[in-house]
Amino acid sequence: MDISNFGNKNKTYIMGILNITPDSFSDGGQYCDIDASLRQAEKMVSEGVHIIDVGGESTRPGFTPVDAEEEAARVIPVIKELRKYFNIPISVDTYKSSVARKALEAGADIVNDIWGFRQDPQMAHVVAEYGAMCVLTHNSDDTFYGDLVQDVARELGESVRIALGAGVRKERIIIDPGIGFGKTYEQNMEVLRHLRDFANMGYPLLVGASRKSVICKTLGIKPAEGDAATAAISVMSVQAGARFVRVHNVRMNADAIGMAEGILYGTGEK
Repeated sequence: MDISNFGNKNKTYIMGILNITPDSFSDGGQYCDIDASLRQAEKMVSEGVHIIDVGGESTRPGFTPVDAEEEAARVIPVIKELRKYFNIPISVDTYKSSVARKALEAGADIVNDIWGFRQDPQMAHVVAEYGAMCVLTHNSDDTFYGDLVQDVARELGESVRIALGAGVRKERIIIDPGIGFGKTYEQNMEVLRHLRDFANMGYPLLVGASRKSVICKTLGIKPAEGDAATAAISVMSVQAGARFVRVHNVRMNADAIGMAEGILYGTGEK
């Protein structure tokens, strides 16, 4: 699978979040049971999702790390069941190469690495070996930057070079500027204001801001109340040229994106 599977350049595709975790910031514990996961996946498919992103470790601020064995035990059974019932690309949200390998063997198509191949040196090689797509997300251990946008772009470029050097094909790479990862509130807002710069880097752009703290702090709301604001960011992402958004509420974002595309490109039903 590569970007040609998402070939409409006037379309922003939706990656739906399926967290198999007890402690995710907005939906922790809701889909740990396989049946509950399948029901949520079915709901997302009915609402127009294009990719289902399965995660087994919360990456919210202050999260409790889990080892690779536990993470795999959470996500692999779900991925296997999704592959049985849905003909839709499946992504695994992990920065551990051993989990990625098991997920790809179980039927996943995409590896979504929040560390952009810079945490586990084997990750790029695993993705290349299986011919998978990947999402390379910018992340940092601190929030110190010279020029934020240039630094994020440069470090994303380093992730891309790691991927290409391991044999991942260019057309299988998506980049994500990492809203909520290694950035202050003000820095997250600046990244959102400069989405067009990242969309112009030569790789499809994914924006993942759904229900994140940048929304909660701006509006003074709880994560679960952030879907309308997420949809607003999705519309801005369409305008900036992003090819993908990663969201919790598929229906609301699909409607917002569809309307934005209709205005910008004249697409959609008359």
